[in-house]
Amino acid sequence: MSLSNEFFKGFYKENPVFKLALGLCPTLAVSNSMQNAIGMGLAMTFVLICSNVIISMIRKGVPKKIRIPIYIVVIATFVTIVDLVMAGFAPELHKALGIFVPLIVVNCIILGRAEAYAGKNPVFYSFLDGFGMGLGFTFALTLLSIVRELLGDGKLWGIPIFGSGFEPVLLLILPPGAFLTLGMFLGFFNWLDTKRNAA
Repeated sequence: MSLSNEFFKGFYKENPVFKLALGLCPTLAVSNSMQNAIGMGLAMTFVLICSNVIISMIRKGVPKKIRIPIYIVVIATFVTIVDLVMAGFAPELHKALGIFVPLIVVNCIILGRAEAYAGKNPVFYSFLDGFGMGLGFTFALTLLSIVRELLGDGKLWGIPIFGSGFEPVLLLILPPGAFLTLGMFLGFFNWLDTKRNAA
């Protein structure tokens, strides 16, 4: 296993959103602004790293029959930490992300990495996997939010980018715009893979 491959696979080869189509509910819900997207991405990254490391450390002592409930307890612990820290230090972001922060507990990216990777690999590799997949998820959310916020609201990070004559495409900051933007990115990455495989 190459250390760089373990880290960078989350950005493209196994990107949770664009390649594995995991975690789409929060992706569609919070990618209407860069602040929300990066906040959710960093929360997921923290939970992924911490849960991967702990699960990798205890993997040999966990009976197979009860591993999923134990993994969920570990994940829920770190989600609670993120939720409370965000509520205390970034209340506006916490309010904007709403229910999607507590729902990280059941996010298939987190549980999938715990089951498929951290439960079978050493601690350092699990750390790299969690870090890379978390940043890959953040990267995907950020790309989606840039398109949606810029074209749908004429802003980036809440700062107006275009002049007063700009007519925003309001559809893009609404739920249907999330589906359209995600579909375009999925189509682009599939096209890119087809071109690379044909070469």
